[in-house]
Amino acid sequence: MQVTETLAEGLKREYRVVVPLNELDAKVNERLAELKDKVRINGFRPGKVPVAHLKRVYGRSVMAEAIEQAVRDTNAQIVTDNGFKLAMEPRVNLPTEEGEVRAMVEGKADLAYSVSMEILPKIALADFKGIEIDKLSAEATDAEVDEALGRIAEQNRPFADKGEGAQAEAGDKVTVSFVGSIDGTPFEGGTGDDIAVEIGSQTFIPGFEDQLIGIKAGETRTIKATFPEGYMKAELAGKEASFETTAKAIEAPGKVEVNDDFAKQLGLESLDKLKDAIRDRISQEHANASRQKLKRALLDALDVRHKFDLPPTLLEEEFANVWKTVEDDLKAQGRSFADEGVKEDEMRAEYRKIAERRVRLGLVIAEIGEKNDIKVTEQEVSRAVVERARQFPGQEQQVWEFYRNNPSALASLRAPIFEDKVVDFLCELVKVNEKKVSREELYRDDDEESGAA
Repeated sequence: MQVTETLAEGLKREYRVVVPLNELDAKVNERLAELKDKVRINGFRPGKVPVAHLKRVYGRSVMAEAIEQAVRDTNAQIVTDNGFKLAMEPRVNLPTEEGEVRAMVEGKADLAYSVSMEILPKIALADFKGIEIDKLSAEATDAEVDEALGRIAEQNRPFADKGEGAQAEAGDKVTVSFVGSIDGTPFEGGTGDDIAVEIGSQTFIPGFEDQLIGIKAGETRTIKATFPEGYMKAELAGKEASFETTAKAIEAPGKVEVNDDFAKQLGLESLDKLKDAIRDRISQEHANASRQKLKRALLDALDVRHKFDLPPTLLEEEFANVWKTVEDDLKAQGRSFADEGVKEDEMRAEYRKIAERRVRLGLVIAEIGEKNDIKVTEQEVSRAVVERARQFPGQEQQVWEFYRNNPSALASLRAPIFEDKVVDFLCELVKVNEKKVSREELYRDDDEESGAA
């Protein structure tokens, strides 16, 4: 076997490989010897088929297998001999001219091909003990608990029928049936029966609820409303629809006494227990926000301390994914870069920086994990699948099977677990300053912070 390096540019490598015919023949003969005791050919006893006859019958297919195996083995040998870590699968260029292909498959010529590789850079990890970050945290205040309790009470307030002839007002609940159409043609999902609409809740498309004000039970009216530009069903986005709507009942909201009885209706022993549960939920939300802030600060520190060339194809693929998300979001909103007051080429440059950061941090995190033997166990992945399945009541089995039958989907659960384990590992090494802040500061958007700076 002869391997000649033809390109060594940055993280790109290319090689010209020649595998002599005698080496391929040896692989073919070895495979045919294995087949000798397995195949059944009329006229020959089991295990007595001459290798020469097997070669005439199976030679071409076995040679194709030998070529495939030789390419895999040779590429693996190149990687091992050079101590490479591959960024992408090697790209193999085999001969395409019919005569050359026939000669190789028929065992009349050497195997000659080229292979190009993109390798990962050698990453010199920073001294993590020199990193100092703040861990922001906020307590759940009595005011937050009372505010959340008020929202719960609002959501659970009783409604009572307003009686015959009563008109609907803002805040009332109107039970309606409707048939929607666009340009006189009914559309899928435009029909509803006995649907409860709370006027002012803004749960229906803009304009629908307001036009129910003044309606009476038994009354039918035509309501015209326009679907938002970014509506989930693209075929309805931005279109005006007419809804032939009949009110079945008009109910007015009552008052909720927030006391022990109210708490018991929600399954808790007392109002104090309800407040404790609310405080625990708010505290968990704050803890999650604190964790995200800490993680962001740590990743920022890693990004600043690690600079190296990125594999070009890996970067282009990441940028393509990021840019597609940007374009899809704009399309869903029916907007353009001009509408946003920005130039496309400037946005491309900005999002390329984001892609570069993602790739760089991904490689750094992977390197830290490898150097410190940080692994994700199968039990941890299984727990993540179970948690994901719980988010889809009644479809748990389908979700479980989806992840188990889709390695890429399973990897999407494994990656964040691995990243969090690396973050936990680093938090034991870096200096973390505990800092109590207000709720507003904890949830302040990172972009706002950057702008203020």
